[in-house]
Amino acid sequence: MSKTYSISELAGEFDVTTRSIRFYEDQGLLHPSRSGQTRIYSSKDRVRLKLILRGKRLGFSLAETRELFDLWDETPGGSEKQLHLMLTTIQSKRANLEQQLKDIAMAQLELDNAETRCKAALKELEDKKQGLLQDEIKSA
Repeated sequence: MSKTYSISELAGEFDVTTRSIRFYEDQGLLHPSRSGQTRIYSSKDRVRLKLILRGKRLGFSLAETRELFDLWDETPGGSEKQLHLMLTTIQSKRANLEQQLKDIAMAQLELDNAETRCKAALKELEDKKQGLLQDEIKSA
């Protein structure tokens, strides 16, 4: 008999809330059995939770994760279709990240330029203030 897990065991192991796990269940990503009101998660559910969280870190939406799970369920052990979908999704995520990096670099450049202009304007004001102060001292 394979190992089973309670919702609190999975929550503790993966450092997520039980509410999150119930949400993934509501979304059809996890399918625990029940004993009365108690949810009983299988090793398959545990692996799925691990994959959901990994996908989340990689930027996968729950819909994308569900689509991959559905393909996996159709062909246990994986399929060419699933692998192609996974590669396409990875390429899309990578392209999005590369665009975000470019956007961040541009924002940093704009911040650098704004900072340089502000520092120059402050120096100009300080120089004027210093010049006025010296004029007052000379005229006194």
